[in-house]
Amino acid sequence: MSPATKLMSTMSLLLGTTITITSNHWMMAWAGLEINTLAIIPLISKSHHPRAIEATTKYFLVQAAASALVLFSSMTNAWSTGQWDITQLTYPPSCNLLTTAIAIKLGLAPFHFWFPEVLQGSSLITALLLSTMMKLPPISILLLSSHSLNPTLLITLSILSIALGGWTGLNQTQTRKILAFSSISHMGWMTIIIIYNPKLTLLAFYTYILMTASIFLTMSTTNTLKLPTLMTSWTKTPTLNTTLMLTLLSLAGLPPLTGFLPKWSIIQELIKQEMTTAATTISMLSLLGLFFYLRLAYCSTITLPPNPSNKMKLWSTKKPTNILIPTLTSLSISLLPLSPMILATI
Repeated sequence: MSPATKLMSTMSLLLGTTITITSNHWMMAWAGLEINTLAIIPLISKSHHPRAIEATTKYFLVQAAASALVLFSSMTNAWSTGQWDITQLTYPPSCNLLTTAIAIKLGLAPFHFWFPEVLQGSSLITALLLSTMMKLPPISILLLSSHSLNPTLLITLSILSIALGGWTGLNQTQTRKILAFSSISHMGWMTIIIIYNPKLTLLAFYTYILMTASIFLTMSTTNTLKLPTLMTSWTKTPTLNTTLMLTLLSLAGLPPLTGFLPKWSIIQELIKQEMTTAATTISMLSLLGLFFYLRLAYCSTITLPPNPSNKMKLWSTKKPTNILIPTLTSLSISLLPLSPMILATI
């Protein structure tokens, strides 16, 4: 890919995200979503590998269908109420259609099947964009219309996402697929609280971006695509693998790391809203995801695999580490002591 094409795609991504986040009109929000979809397609297909082309096709078809649903939902609401304002979504069928469309865009269960396959066909940096930046416009639309959405539908989608994200990630050996199922599970945590406290959804999303970005950048530095490669990458960057273990445990939500803060706050808020059953359910289901996080953490620090490996060990190199990695890793691990100050601002 030429530098000009890469620059144009990156600028279009930023433009589409900005348009969607700052718009109050449905047509502008839809236009921003379409710009985002078209901008990420060259980045997914840049390797020209058949798997990348397949991932591009799947992504385009799914996102086009979801965008059509968003447009249909907004038109139905405008037909019924005469309003094109995002915050004036009051027609119940339009609310349910919008929830379904955003669930498809975010990869919430049971509309999650495209997301692991698309991530598996993308490079690690593109997979990072798909897991973080591409989730921001749909979440912003969900935040703007959260007061009029159906709570039962959202809670059902959230619990399904947390359950399936943990369950289907158990038998995976590809790191991108594991992180894709991790993303599905985290999206469930964000959407279950969005009606009751939207600021907590933003807090969970920001901490998820911190942790996921540090993990993807670390794996990109060590070129880790599979668990066997992760087992032998300690010889290349031992310090980086140690911090990767801590970041993975933070992503799992274990105290006293940063990832515990959003889950703790969400469970507290659900209990305040007298939703103790839902809080208990998602807490128990998060144990499923904890298993594959612990497996990743174990593989990142083990010195040798339990069975003899035919894979050549990677020797240490002097390749410079991206300056973002230590910064993001430090934030991903050590923000929990600041939780009283963070929670006081929301």
